[in-house]
Amino acid sequence: MNMKKIQALCVAALMCSTVLFGCQSTASSPAASQSTKAPDSATSTSAPDKSNANSTATSSNEDDKWNDMTDEELYELAKQEGGEITIYSISSRMPRTCEAFMEAYPELKAVATDFDQNEAISKIEIEAKSNNINADVLQCKDSAGEIYYNFFPAGYLENYYPTDICSKIDPELLKYGMPFYAGLNFWYYNTQLHESAPVDNWWKIIEKDENGNNKYNLVFENPSSNDTYMALYCHMILMSDEMAQAYEKAYGKPLEYTYDASQTPGVPENNAGYEFLYRLSQCKLTFIGDGDDIVEAVHGAGSTGIDTLGFCSAGKITNRDDNGWNIAWVDNLDPFVAVMNTNYLYVVKGCDNPAGARLFIRFLMGGTDGNGPGFKPFTKEGNWSIRSDYTNPNNPFGVNDINTIPCDIEGIYDFFLDAKDFWDYWLSKSPAK
Repeated sequence: MNMKKIQALCVAALMCSTVLFGCQSTASSPAASQSTKAPDSATSTSAPDKSNANSTATSSNEDDKWNDMTDEELYELAKQEGGEITIYSISSRMPRTCEAFMEAYPELKAVATDFDQNEAISKIEIEAKSNNINADVLQCKDSAGEIYYNFFPAGYLENYYPTDICSKIDPELLKYGMPFYAGLNFWYYNTQLHESAPVDNWWKIIEKDENGNNKYNLVFENPSSNDTYMALYCHMILMSDEMAQAYEKAYGKPLEYTYDASQTPGVPENNAGYEFLYRLSQCKLTFIGDGDDIVEAVHGAGSTGIDTLGFCSAGKITNRDDNGWNIAWVDNLDPFVAVMNTNYLYVVKGCDNPAGARLFIRFLMGGTDGNGPGFKPFTKEGNWSIRSDYTNPNNPFGVNDINTIPCDIEGIYDFFLDAKDFWDYWLSKSPAK
């Protein structure tokens, strides 16, 4: 077992022992702490657990007081703090929200820095450890639980759950932090070659012909280099029964298990998710790290005649209109089409502008009614608001209108590294590589 996994399990064990002394909510109890209490939803009966992993992330009435503050109250406090709010973001669209924010609150300044995921969270950690905190707000993903299990217990971040806004959000999505919007990853197909999606089941994506060749040219980013993609396959492992049923639905016979679980520690036998991951690893695969290049490869299949499926962010559909590419989403697959990859918003613990950070988060979420200008830069096709009172007009359907599933960070955390090792091992043994 590698050191990273040992450390992860130690953290999890510590939190499991500590959480016994926390308060219980009506929702399922997360194993890691939230730094402020999630409000009771006006439209639901449950809220995230308020249990705490250690004293650095303990919720208090002092923390919770922020949740019911109005924009006006936060604005007055933000002006007293100094008025320059720094946002670390994984989106290049955030500066547009900063501009709109400064128009709405002329006595404040908001500055966003665009990082990739690893850079953003690394800077937060380094600044906290060196006691040189520069950021006030962090916007990023948490597909595999790094933030939920590590950053909150370490005291790097706080959650902010504004009561009025959270009443419009599914409590299940509040479990791991304050959700901003949901992104999906889809398979893309070529609309010159197909009038509609050529596959409706995950197992059909990895079909081979009688000669053992892929039916489809598969283009995507190596899951080893992207936790969000690896998390998708971990959800298949969690949903082993559903994956087995999907196979039988597609082929009319039970799934045959062909992987050797003894080759990689921690992997059970006869799990349909691992079987899919194994069979995928043995296909001929083309790894490309950039989503635009992936959908371009799908588009190019129209001229080469090589039937190609590409997997990447749903937001890359904009190339269809911007570049005239012949691409479309595969938006229905058994047993699920996509995992909801939630972007989260956090307040940096110990920041200079705690009120300003919360005011910016409210603004970014669209304010009380969801229609404020802060969220507008994020309404491109392929991004989904998680608010029940707002629908992104650029999307052809709502995120709950297709068979998506929420990300289960707790469920996949314990075996995430095992699944990654399994993938890497069998990929290295693939005769098709």
